[in-house]
Amino acid sequence: MTARDSATAIRATRAAVLPRLGVGPASNNALLIRLALVVVVATAAFQEWSLFGARIDRQVCLSGLLVGTLVGLTGMGSGALLAPLLILVVGVPPVTAVGTDLAFASITKMFGGFEHVRQRTVNYRIAALLALGSLPAGVIGVQLLEYLRRHYPVATINAVVLRTLGGVLILSALAIAFGLLRNRTPAATAPGAGGIGSRPGVVVALGAVVGLLVGMTSVGAGSIVVALLSLGSPLPAATIVGTDIVHAIALTSVTAFAHGIAGNIDVRLMMQLLAGSVPGVLLGSRLTTRVPASMLRAVLALVLLLTGVKLL
Repeated sequence: MTARDSATAIRATRAAVLPRLGVGPASNNALLIRLALVVVVATAAFQEWSLFGARIDRQVCLSGLLVGTLVGLTGMGSGALLAPLLILVVGVPPVTAVGTDLAFASITKMFGGFEHVRQRTVNYRIAALLALGSLPAGVIGVQLLEYLRRHYPVATINAVVLRTLGGVLILSALAIAFGLLRNRTPAATAPGAGGIGSRPGVVVALGAVVGLLVGMTSVGAGSIVVALLSLGSPLPAATIVGTDIVHAIALTSVTAFAHGIAGNIDVRLMMQLLAGSVPGVLLGSRLTTRVPASMLRAVLALVLLLTGVKLL
């Protein structure tokens, strides 16, 4: 084989293999576009400007950008990261942070849900069983907050939400850690076994617990459900994630609606979060093949653990 033939073979191999790995001029151009969007949002966040007469808060835009990037990279962390950021960094009252976070999540999760439905990676039976328990429990969680608001001082309500949120964040961190450990070890459930899906009562009860936590804290619809389904179900990872997202769309939509009726959603705040998060999700989803997701999830678990301890 001549040198010219070798060079031709190398170019042909690159042309065939690199696009499959997400590397090449087209993918690089797409990555540059996403980076440009992030730069625009980050630059705008450091400027004083307004849209339709409403002032844009730089901390809110950057919080949305950070959360969106992490969600695009790891597929989780929206509720678990955003509510603490709004409370600890932006200074939003805890109940408003929970309601706004749920409204934000109900919109952002729809995009991922549509993609999983299109790819047929959804177990509708398990999603329906989860919703059977979570939807009424989620509304009960919102009503419980409203009961506390009517009968107790605001400081008491905020303390209850903060401590509950801290506990759920620690639980979410442990759930992520269990999921990482499960990925490193062979599954204990036999491929032909029904797992948790063959016990409808257990799935409904799991949904009820998660729904109550989400209604009160906005956290738990992602990491907790994914971890428990991973440990107790033989479903493929993609189907577990798709099932969780479709269930979470219903749960966050219903609980966000209940919070909206109670007046716990800041619409302007939510729109600013979406303005920052959309470029972040686009960038994060593009970087998934370049950054180890397991490492990022381990960091996310550590951050959630430390944040949960701080909120307790």
